Amino acid sequence: MIAAASLRYARCWLGWIVTCAALFLVFVMGQPAFARGHALRSPYPPGQISSIVIDAQTGKVLSEHDADRSDYPASLTKMMTLYLAFGALEQGKISLNDEFTVSLHGARQAPSKLGLRPGQRIAVRDLILAVVTHSANDAAVTIAENLAGSESAFAQRMTATAHALGMTATTFRNASGLPNPPNISTARDLATLARALWRDYPTEYHFFATEEFTYKGAVYETHNHLMANFAGMDGIKTGYIHASGFNLAASAVRNGRRLIGVIMGGSSARARDLQMAGLLDTAFAGVVPAADTTVQTASGGDAAGVAVATNTSSPMATLNPVQRAEAAVPQPAVKPLTPTLRALKKSHAWEIQVGAFGNQGAAEHAGALALARLHLKGKTALVVPPARGDKDPLYRARIAGFSQIEAERACRLLRAKVHGHKLCAVIAPVQAIAAALPAPRPLDLHLPAPASASAAAATPTPASAPAPATDANPLPSVEADKN
Repeated sequence: MIAAASLRYARCWLGWIVTCAALFLVFVMGQPAFARGHALRSPYPPGQISSIVIDAQTGKVLSEHDADRSDYPASLTKMMTLYLAFGALEQGKISLNDEFTVSLHGARQAPSKLGLRPGQRIAVRDLILAVVTHSANDAAVTIAENLAGSESAFAQRMTATAHALGMTATTFRNASGLPNPPNISTARDLATLARALWRDYPTEYHFFATEEFTYKGAVYETHNHLMANFAGMDGIKTGYIHASGFNLAASAVRNGRRLIGVIMGGSSARARDLQMAGLLDTAFAGVVPAADTTVQTASGGDAAGVAVATNTSSPMATLNPVQRAEAAVPQPAVKPLTPTLRALKKSHAWEIQVGAFGNQGAAEHAGALALARLHLKGKTALVVPPARGDKDPLYRARIAGFSQIEAERACRLLRAKVHGHKLCAVIAPVQAIAAALPAPRPLDLHLPAPASASAAAATPTPASAPAPATDANPLPSVEADKN
């Protein structure tokens, strides 16, 4: 009996030890994610944004509001993660088909995430698409660790590159934008970065136009809702943590002119998107610039291991249909009746663009070749003549007669079949879509400055309708760019 009692006593103690150990492990493993969501609080009132819109070609500032205010970039941080990844691709250090290994640290990242497992191997192409569309934090950290050995070493490289680009108010401490430890930047610096991505890596820039990404049977849609609702929009990145509010870097092309806008601190995804649409519409309409300045870039010597960007356009830019040959979008005309956006997406007025060339014969040949490779029936190859906004005359080779889904599928198939057609672009019936969109309301972006900065009031903006209502749902406590 004594032996049986001793055995029961020993089992009881063993059970307590195992339980305590399990609770300790749960606490230790869960603490980083908890800290990410609760470590920071915004120093600014909800909805008090900073913003800037620039001309991508010249760098001229077309409008700005508190653009030098320091704030948390959230997932806009991932633009720099991708900038360094694109640089490694261009330098031949890695390829899109290379596979990176996922670490335990990478797999433990808070959402948004793919759910990668420690030891898993995943292609660089999938990691880039996961970052662009789903803002996957585990994918961003996996890129960082495989390029630099550790996330902290990669963050040092990010900061050095930022300063070389002229982003002097920016410090990066991680590759994802999660708030532990925090990254710091400004709307002006992030516009510099968005412009550098377009200018320095035109071959890779097309990734930002991706609207959905399929991985292991799951479909991840872009968090940038303006991609489907704003004429000419083709990227770039959304961002959200509780301390930052809703951030957005966006790029759009109309009439051969590309603009880049950045908003930080939106009160909701909807309010942020409406504010961005209003800022870009106003800039495209040619309103007098708020300040005759340009986004600063570095012009000195190269830092060790850092590529210094200048205002000179990359010579590869002339080959990029996303940058130079994407749709010349006319201003929407007023029509008595307009189709709905849903009907337009299903209509067969969509096109794909398979290249832009210096002469018409080459464009005709490229269109015919793409048509033959895709084995398409009922589609028409055509050549769009040079647009007035072209610096050099370009003939755009396109195939017409698609619905939106058919056009996206055709581009994916063409990229897979023909190495030279990586930059196949889906061209929306932008004139009809612009006509179907409601007329944008002017937005009042003149918000009260923080008490510490009340003496430095920004230039007032025109009076406007009341600000859009914010989302009713409470803000999530960790990085989640679904909005």
